[in-house]
Amino acid sequence: MRIPRPRSLAGQLFAMQAVLVAVVVAGCALFTYVSDRSQTEDAAGRQAMGVASSVADSPSVREAIRTPDPSAILQPYANEVRRHAQVDFVTIMNTKAIRWTHPDKNQIGRPFLGHTDRALKGQPFTEVYTGTLGPSVRAVTPIYDNGRIVGLVSAGIRVEAISERVQDQVTALFGVAVGALALGAVGTYVVNARLRRSTHGMNASELSQMHDYHQAALHAVREGLLMLDGQFKVALINDGGRELLGVNGDVVGRSVAELGLPAPLTGALLSAEPRVDEVHLTASRVLVVNTSPVSGGERRGTMVTLRDVTELQSLMGELDSERGFTQALRSQAHEAANRLHTVVSLIELGRADEAVDFATAELELAQALTDQVVAAVSEPVLAALLLGKAAQANERGVELVVSEDSSIDDGLLPDSLPARDLVTVLGNLIDNAVDAAQGSVGARVTVTALADESGLVLRVSDTGDGVDPAHTEAVFQRGWSTKPSGPGGRGLGLALVRQAVSRHEGTLTVTEAAGGGASFEARLPLPETETATGRATSEGRFSAKGTKVHAEPESELEPAPQPTPHGGTV
Repeated sequence: MRIPRPRSLAGQLFAMQAVLVAVVVAGCALFTYVSDRSQTEDAAGRQAMGVASSVADSPSVREAIRTPDPSAILQPYANEVRRHAQVDFVTIMNTKAIRWTHPDKNQIGRPFLGHTDRALKGQPFTEVYTGTLGPSVRAVTPIYDNGRIVGLVSAGIRVEAISERVQDQVTALFGVAVGALALGAVGTYVVNARLRRSTHGMNASELSQMHDYHQAALHAVREGLLMLDGQFKVALINDGGRELLGVNGDVVGRSVAELGLPAPLTGALLSAEPRVDEVHLTASRVLVVNTSPVSGGERRGTMVTLRDVTELQSLMGELDSERGFTQALRSQAHEAANRLHTVVSLIELGRADEAVDFATAELELAQALTDQVVAAVSEPVLAALLLGKAAQANERGVELVVSEDSSIDDGLLPDSLPARDLVTVLGNLIDNAVDAAQGSVGARVTVTALADESGLVLRVSDTGDGVDPAHTEAVFQRGWSTKPSGPGGRGLGLALVRQAVSRHEGTLTVTEAAGGGASFEARLPLPETETATGRATSEGRFSAKGTKVHAEPESELEPAPQPTPHGGTV
C-alpha cells in the first residue's frame, strides 16, 4: 500500500521535520542508554574492585588462611561482606584457584571459573565473565602475607542485576524522549501552519513554477512595475520600470525618496492612498501612474504600475492643433460663404464695382497675413501651426501677430530636433498666451521665431496679467495654473514645454512683456554650421541671421489656401 505524500510544501516540511525529530530523539535515547549501561558497568567494576581490595587487606582473612580449615572462618565472613557491600558474590580462593568461599556451599572446594593469571602476578583487574551465577562483572585481586601472595579474592555483580539498575534509567529516559518528540511535533506543526498560510497551501513544484512565471512576466511586460514594501523601499522593479524612471544600478532596498525622482512623482509613490491614472512628468517622459496598496490584515506595501504616454501626449498635442485648425477652417468656410453671398448680392443689385472692391479688400487682407507668416517662417510645420493658431486665436477674440524679427528657413532644423517637439513647445506656449490674453483690452499674442548664433529662439508674449515674479519657477511645474481646473485638468502644457526644452538641452525663461503681460522664451541649440552661416533663399525669406533677402514679385507667390484670423482663405 502506497502512503500518500502531503501535497503542500508546508505538509511536506512537517512530515520531514517530524521524522527528523523522531530520528534525533531515538538516536539520543539509544546513545544515552548505551552510555548509561557502560557507565553502570564501569561503576559495578569499581564497586567490585573496592570490595575485593577491602577483603584482601583484612588481617582476619590472612589469619584464617593460616588455619587448617580456612573455609570455616571465611565463609560466614564472605556472606556478611556480600550482604553489606551489595555485591552478588565474594569468593576467596587459594593460589591454585580452589574456592574457600562461595554463595552456593556446593561450589566450595571447586576451581574458580575465571582468569587469575594477572592477579597471581600481583596485578588486580576486572573483567566480564560467565561463571556459576551467570555473566557478571568481577574483580580479582591478590592477598599478601609478609610480601607473599597467599590467596586471591574475587567480588562480582551479575550483569542481570546491572541491567535491572539501568532499566529504571531507561524508563525515565523513554519518558523524556516521548516528551521531546511531542514538543518537537507541536513546534513543527506551529511553524508549518504559519508556512502553510504564507505559501497558500502550494507545494514546492507549484512555488517553483510560479516563480518562473513571475520572472518571465516581470521581464516581458513593457509597462513599468514597481513593488514597495511597508517602509516605501523598493522591493521589486522590472526592466520597464528602470527605463521609465531612469534609474540604474541596484535600487532594491532603497527608499523611493532616494531615487532622485521629481517631487510630485515621489509624493505620489509615497502616498498611502491609491492613485488612478495620474499623469506625471520626468526629465524626458510623460508617465501615467497607478498605485494600489497590498494588504492582508496589515499594510504590506504598494504596487505601482507605470505607462509611458510621451508619444501619445505628443500625438494628442498635434491632434489638438489639427482639430483646432479644422474648426477654424469650418468657421472660416462659414464666413467665406457669408462674404460670397454679399458679393453675389452686390452683383445682383447692379453694384459690380462695390462687389469687386469688397472681394479685393478681403483677399488682400488674407494674403497679407499668409505672406507675413510664410515669409518669416518657411519651415512648413511651424508655418502651418502658426496659421492654425492664428485662426484659433481669432475665434477667441485674440489677435495673433508674427513679429518682424521672425526668421526660420525651410530645411534649417536638424534631424535631432523633430517637428513634433517644436509643435509641443510653440503650440503650448501660444495656447497658454491666448488663455492669458483672452478678455484683456487689446488682446494680443506676439510670436517670434528665429535662428541666430545661439540657436533656435521661440518667444511668445501676451497682453494678459503677467506672471508673479515669485512664481517664475512654479509656473513650469505640472499642475500649476491660475485658471480653474477643467475636466481634463490644467497645468500640463508648460510642464511639457519645459520637458521638451530640457530634453534638447535648451533653456526656458519667463519675463515681463514690454506692454505688460508675460513673455515666454525657449532657446534650443542648433549645430554651428546651421546657425553661423545662415541660408539665403530665392523665395523672399529671411536668412538665419534675420537679414531680409530679395523678394520675388507677389504674383509668383501661390500659397495654399489657409484660414486667417480676419476671415476668408489665403
